[in-house]
Amino acid sequence: MSKSGLFAHFGSREELLIAVMDRGQQEFVKLVVNPALARPRGLPRLRALFVNWIDWTESADLPGGCPMIGGAVEFDDKPGAVRDTLASGQRAWIGTLTRAARQAVEQGQLAPDADVEQIAFELFGIALVVHHHRRLLGYDKARARALNAFETLIERHSASEPRAKMRATR
Repeated sequence: MSKSGLFAHFGSREELLIAVMDRGQQEFVKLVVNPALARPRGLPRLRALFVNWIDWTESADLPGGCPMIGGAVEFDDKPGAVRDTLASGQRAWIGTLTRAARQAVEQGQLAPDADVEQIAFELFGIALVVHHHRRLLGYDKARARALNAFETLIERHSASEPRAKMRATR
């Protein structure tokens, strides 16, 4: 498709970018969120959300990496509809992670006083580092380090006494 044909279809660069973000978010829900929702509430679901997310960021089907992370870097300080679309999707994702952590507390798998917002914050940070280290730096241990960081985070907020490390599995 020609550049003029592309813009004729979408009307503007902004509309094109919003369509790309919307499509990226739909694929993210299909490939990351929905399979995890089939897992039991609590740690199995939280772990599946995280592992699926890491798989998504490393996917060969995303040659430029996660479109939402890439878009966030480009539009984080540019007010407008594209930024608003990205921010809305990211807030929804953070809400999903927070709910999953809260369910793990409710299931007695995480401590009653676990800070679920902090857990979601740290999970987001881990995923950003994986994206950066794997995509930009070509660091082949990024996934393993992320899974280890996840388990360390969960152990820190565990409802039980220190226990043997659980390994993230699919």
